[in-house]
Order: sequence, then structure tokens, then C-alpha cells
Amino acid sequence: MSKLKSQSVSNQALCNDTSIQQQNHQQIKQENQYNLSSTDCKRQKSFLGDRFVTQLKKNFTIIQENQLENQDIASSQMALEMLYKQQILEQEPIFELDSMQFINQSGFQYNQQNNFNIHNSKIYNSILIDHKYFTIPETLSNYYGKYVRKIQKVPFKVLDAPQLQDDFYLNLIDWSNQNTLSVALNSCVYLWNAQSSKVTKLLDLHNDQVTSVAWSLQGSHLAVGTKIGEVQIWDAIKLSRVRTYKGHIARVGTLCFSDNVLSSGSRDKLILQRDLRLKGNYFQKQSAHKQEVCGLKWSPDGQMLASGGNDNKLYLWSSNKQDKPIFRLSEHQAAVKAIAWSPHQHGLLASGGGTADKTIRFWNALEGKSLQKEDTGSQVCNLMFSKIENELISTHGYSQNQIVLWKCNNMKRISTLVGHTCRVLYLAMSPDGSTIVTGAGDETLRFWNLYPQINQNYNQSNCSLHIPTIR
Repeated sequence: MSKLKSQSVSNQALCNDTSIQQQNHQQIKQENQYNLSSTDCKRQKSFLGDRFVTQLKKNFTIIQENQLENQDIASSQMALEMLYKQQILEQEPIFELDSMQFINQSGFQYNQQNNFNIHNSKIYNSILIDHKYFTIPETLSNYYGKYVRKIQKVPFKVLDAPQLQDDFYLNLIDWSNQNTLSVALNSCVYLWNAQSSKVTKLLDLHNDQVTSVAWSLQGSHLAVGTKIGEVQIWDAIKLSRVRTYKGHIARVGTLCFSDNVLSSGSRDKLILQRDLRLKGNYFQKQSAHKQEVCGLKWSPDGQMLASGGNDNKLYLWSSNKQDKPIFRLSEHQAAVKAIAWSPHQHGLLASGGGTADKTIRFWNALEGKSLQKEDTGSQVCNLMFSKIENELISTHGYSQNQIVLWKCNNMKRISTLVGHTCRVLYLAMSPDGSTIVTGAGDETLRFWNLYPQINQNYNQSNCSLHIPTIR
């Protein structure tokens, strides 16, 4: 478990998986090289990190001159720019005298204890000419002037995950409320403690393969779906199996908890509802999808279940009437694996389509109506709403293999993170919402800190050449 493995992996070796190439030959054939839009190109060339501004001299103007000498005006302009560097970009100022102090987003003030030839302290309003760079949460948090959000472009931790499957329809990682990450590697499941970094082997199915994992809401039990169609419940504290459910006749690719109810979706096209307090294998069988069920998510209030399938359909089910879906949504043009419910707006649902679709769609789930769509340019593998801000995280496959953080109200890209060399098929979030972990067919898990102010203990500069190995 403590074995170290070099991060250097041959890209040629990663691309020689002939079975994957055959499975996705048609998708790759249809996939053209994704070209960034002119806007994205400009952002990529002009922006520094998430602070977006390169030419400081155009970003401040003094609107209250108070008949000062031209030289004083020029000096104060320079001071404003230096304060901008210090307060917003956190760069060291080049002037020696601390002649001005930051007040708020619209004002700076001369310090009375300075050697400037100014009779009285003056307040100068600094107009941030291009407001889109500064006044929306895309660039600054609510702690304007005290905290500037800086999203690192590289993961602060990378774990080697040998035999992490490159299969779009599986769900092989999940992060519990007890701060434990579960990772399925072929026939085994490993638990990684996020506080101690200790790795524990939970199970080995030997003659079977793990195809999905999901933590209970309390975080003490882990549900494990298998290739032969079983669903097992494991006690993560005692490291023992509690129960085995049958009912599916094909692999179980997706699992989702709602209180004591566990929902499972399978390649046999069925969704089975199980109550952990009851003895039977399941209490409800739901049949609507015409192909494999690959996405399941319960709404935060436990009243609605969203299911996505390889038949390109998104179905909404009511907890009060589970025999048939209440809404059938058919707008996607490819498999719907990526599903997420907003914790900020009741009834808001997001879904993403595969390679032939590439869109993120927003829905009013209470009425079954489409609200908005966004063409991402890449296969959408996962969606997850932030717990902290009204933002959405998406992970992608063909052809960019990127992670994107979006502002929900206008679907503007806040940040794009790259690093994986294969499709980013797996996504999980830490209990405090500050960190996400992504997994890919390149057999690595990468940790990204999206909200550094929440957890200051992570060492984001930990990018050593040797990577701890899961198992």
C-alpha cells in the first residue's frame, strides 16, 4: 500500500488498449478535434490563472481629482495600480512607502502617516472599467478585499490507481461523509482516509469485478455493485460484508442512496429499489429504459429520482409513484450518465450527454421542462453541483479530457483544469465541498482544490514525481 510508483507514464502505452479503441471506434470517428472558440482562445491567451487581468494601467481611473497637480495624479494612479497588485493579485508592490490603504471594491484612501505632499487624506474611487473581470463571483469571492479565490491549475495530490477501468458506464469512486474515499480497482475495493492518507483494502471479489460503489448517507456502509449483477453492503468500520442482494442479471453500473433506500441501475435495463430495513431483495422494479441504466441520482429531499440510460433518455420518478416515470425527457442525443441535482434551487436538475451530444441541459424537474442547454464541445462524463457556491462541475472525455467549473446563472467558464490523459470518467467531492477528486483511464486519481478558503490545510504544491499508490 505504501509502494511508490513514478508518475511518468508513456502516452503511447495509454493509447494501446485495443479493446477500448474498438469499443469507441465509431465515437472517435465522429469526433473532430475540438477547437476553442475565439472567446476561449482570448481567455487562454490573456488571462493569468483565475485573476484574468494582464494590463493594469487600463483597469483603474481616478474620477475625483480635486484639482491636484498632474504629478500627484500620476503618483496616485501608480499607487492605485500597486494596491491592485497587492490586494487583488497578491503581488509585492514596487513602491516603498505604504502611502495608500485599501477600503473596499470602490475606494482607496491615502494614509495620513506618509511623506506624500498631500494636505488632507483624499478618497479616490477606483473604477474597474471591465466589470466582468471583477464584480462577479467568477473571479472574486464574497470576501472582496480580504480573500481572492485562486484555483490552482494543477492537482495538489495525485494517487496511482492501477487497473482503474476506462469504462464510461461504470461509477468506481465515491467520497463519504466520514471523509473516506472508496476506489474500485478491478475486483477489489480500497478505502483511502483523506485525513491520514491511510489505504485499507475492503474486499476482493476474486472471480467477479466491481462495477459501481456508493456510500450510505451516514458514510458507515458502502454499497458495491458487481459484474454478475449482485449488490453487496459492506460495513466500512468492521470491514465485513453485511448483506448481498440479488435481482439483476447483468452488471450493476450505478448505485444511489436516499436514506434507507438503495437504488441500483443495471445493464439489464432495470432499476431496483431496495430498503435496507426489509428482508427481500427489492421492493420495487422499475422498467422504462431500453438500454443500460448508467446514471441514478436522488433529489436532495428524496422525493424524486432521475435516471439516465444508454438509450439517450432521462426519466424522472416520484417516490410516491414508482411504477412508471412521471416525466420522459428525450432531448439528449447520446447516453445520459451525468446527472446532478442542485442543492441551491429546489427542483433544478442538470444532465449531460455523451460523445454524440456533448451538451449540458438544465431542467425544471417539478414540471419536466427544459430550461437551458450548453454545448461543451466534449463528451460529458460527470456533473456535480458545488456545495458552497451556485456553480457546476463537469468532467469530460473525447476529446479534451478536461474538468470545467461553471457559473450556473450564465454558464460562464470559471476555470478549466487539465492533466488527465484519458477520459475523466469518475468524480467525487469531499464532505466540506472544497475539494474534488477525478479518476480516469490513465489509472490516476487527481485531487483539485476548488475553494481554497474552506480548507487551508491542503498542500497544493505537492506535485512530487513519486505518487502514492492505492492498494
